[in-house]
Amino acid sequence: MTFEYLLTSFVVILLPGTGVLYTIAIGLGKGLKPSVAAAFGCTLGIVPAALASIIGVAAIFHSSALAFQVLKYLGVAYLLYMSWSILRSGGALEVSGEKRERTLSRTALDGILLNVLNPKLSLFFLAFLPQFVSLDSGNATSALLLHAFIFMVLTFIVFVGYGAMASLARDYVINRPNVMAWLKRGFAATFGALGVKLALSDS
Repeated sequence: MTFEYLLTSFVVILLPGTGVLYTIAIGLGKGLKPSVAAAFGCTLGIVPAALASIIGVAAIFHSSALAFQVLKYLGVAYLLYMSWSILRSGGALEVSGEKRERTLSRTALDGILLNVLNPKLSLFFLAFLPQFVSLDSGNATSALLLHAFIFMVLTFIVFVGYGAMASLARDYVINRPNVMAWLKRGFAATFGALGVKLALSDS
């Protein structure tokens, strides 16, 4: 494990993506505990992509246009669903009195699906992890698993930080309906734009 890997991973995780946006939206709308559930879900959603890159399944998606397109459009559909979910009554940015247990589990599940249905995540790991591990060594698989695990730990820590900052701003936001309305539109538009971008991408 090198400092370069830790630094590169940290920078990559800090960059705003669907997981970051989702965790921030949950932090603003529901508070700290649900944002931790969102961060946990997004982190768990990394597992299939990391394992796929390690065992080489990601190469199949890279070489099979049909497999990639199927997963891509499932991802597009889910991003558009998330856009609608934010705007609807009771969505991620809606302050409500739902039962905590069901809310946390559903929040985590949405986070998992956001990353599982992201076909580019497996390709990212396929290109990213081998750069920091000697694939000629006898322990290459163990080293790749360790690097993927560290990436997930960093993801969870950073996402919890994003969610905590969003939850701190929650009291300011929820007492200003106009601000909340614009935030809902902004997050919904962002998820919709990400869905359209993914649909139009060639790879």
